[in-house]
Amino acid sequence: MNRGAFLLLVIAASALVIIAASGFFIVKCNNGKPEIEFAIEPVLNEPEEEEVSAVEEVEEEKSETEFSAQNQAPLTSAQVSRTSASSLSRIRGGRVNFSEIDPVNFENPDIDVLRHMGADQSLISFFTGEQHYRNADYDRAIAEYTAAIGRNGEFLAAFVSRGNAWMKKREYSRAIDDFSRAIRLDGTRAELFNYRGFARSARGEMSSAIEDFSRALSLNRNYVDALVNRSHAYYQIGNFDKTIEDCDLILRLEPLNAVIWNRRGSAWYRKEDDERAIRDFTEAIRLNANYSLPLYNRANSYYNRHDLDRALADLNRCISINPSFAPAYTSRGNVLRQLGNTESANADFAAAQRLQR
Repeated sequence: MNRGAFLLLVIAASALVIIAASGFFIVKCNNGKPEIEFAIEPVLNEPEEEEVSAVEEVEEEKSETEFSAQNQAPLTSAQVSRTSASSLSRIRGGRVNFSEIDPVNFENPDIDVLRHMGADQSLISFFTGEQHYRNADYDRAIAEYTAAIGRNGEFLAAFVSRGNAWMKKREYSRAIDDFSRAIRLDGTRAELFNYRGFARSARGEMSSAIEDFSRALSLNRNYVDALVNRSHAYYQIGNFDKTIEDCDLILRLEPLNAVIWNRRGSAWYRKEDDERAIRDFTEAIRLNANYSLPLYNRANSYYNRHDLDRALADLNRCISINPSFAPAYTSRGNVLRQLGNTESANADFAAAQRLQR
């Protein structure tokens, strides 16, 4: 066989593999370990939903969830990395403790080559949408995913990718609709229920989100992302016993997850068990010395126990790590006032007001 014939054979075989893959969708959540930035624990942007209330007069502030799972969070406060993909689609999980759900991550095909190979137009539109997604051009990505779906109404990967793009635009109803359509195409994939639950959590529909996370866990009982997200949702509705149960399960699987130690400590705090709360916050700090949120939370627990010196030390560390964290200034102001340092307390109250504005 001459070289030219061999090359044509290789190209034809590659085209068949890619086109066959278009009906095959594998969802994988980065080994269940989205990076914790998941203010949703980041926490990604640290999730304020998990913060305990500021000491004394300070009202507890509601946290805003950032979609990453993170989270993601919710979702979880902040957490998310790509996986290389040899299959058509690998999607990262959206812990609600991750700040965002990343897009499906594919090897980057040459669209012109695909056209010359005679690839189906739905596949070309899909990969074009992926390129726009990577460039953060979500409107054009959505247009291409929609074109792909128009040519192939059972293109599951396109529904999921479009759902992610809607999430980026914070159009949660449309994201939920796309994830629901993906579920109708294949209801055996735990990840799809987790993604839809994540979108519902972002809309504040915690009961529906919990149902989706629970469905995901019925399909995969060790699905850490779904446990993280469900624990967040339980926390948001004030079911701290269930929050603790889910955190217990997560910590058996991921004992080094500082965000979950902090979350469980927050739940113990809400149950007015400061001893257990302090123990969990301390472990979170041991695992991540630059994690400001458990320092703030532990300070509040110390304050409740009238241990003002330790509370002050934690708040000082918290502010040195995160100088824009307004509640920490308010809490420190209350501690300083209790210690008789009125001038410094007033300076902290003023700083908190400036940051809140």
